[in-house]
Amino acid sequence: MRIGIFGGVFNPPHLGHLMIARQVLDFTDIEEIWFLPNYGQHPPKPHVAPVADRLAMTKYLKMSGTVVSTLEIDRKLDGNTINLLPHLPPKHSYTFIMGADWLPGFTTKWSHWEELLNQIPFLIFPRGGYANAPLYKNMTLLEHTSLMISNISSTKIRERARQGLSIDAFVPPAVATYIKKHGLYRS
Repeated sequence: MRIGIFGGVFNPPHLGHLMIARQVLDFTDIEEIWFLPNYGQHPPKPHVAPVADRLAMTKYLKMSGTVVSTLEIDRKLDGNTINLLPHLPPKHSYTFIMGADWLPGFTTKWSHWEELLNQIPFLIFPRGGYANAPLYKNMTLLEHTSLMISNISSTKIRERARQGLSIDAFVPPAVATYIKKHGLYRS
């Protein structure tokens, strides 16, 4: 099976994640998307919700053709994609899905980026307000005449929640309820 690895902090997961997953399934040969919340951040960041909360919310990203993988959480990996690769079941082929917003800092923020690109292809999804460059070896930009992009971001959603503004139009209803019930992102 051809799997798209959609890794991230998911702090919180939002409708933009579902929008990306739907279009990757529609416009590529990827057969299934694995939402893969990371275990931790090094160094830890104060605005990142605990892993249990991020996983619980990510499970509300429900759509045909997607699953939530706890591979990184179960193995308590450090968030570096290169360290995830040996743990991927060899019976599948994998592509890592990344937003174009990560491209400018890819060579400085991703550990062992050259080795990573030699081991797994990257599918780059355009993001509103970001250039689709630079593209490196083994990176492909997702392009299609019916592709829809947005600038929905977890950062903006957290800021709205902190200000007491509604986030209902940007996250699945169960995620909005979870954030309110657990008082996430209020301070």
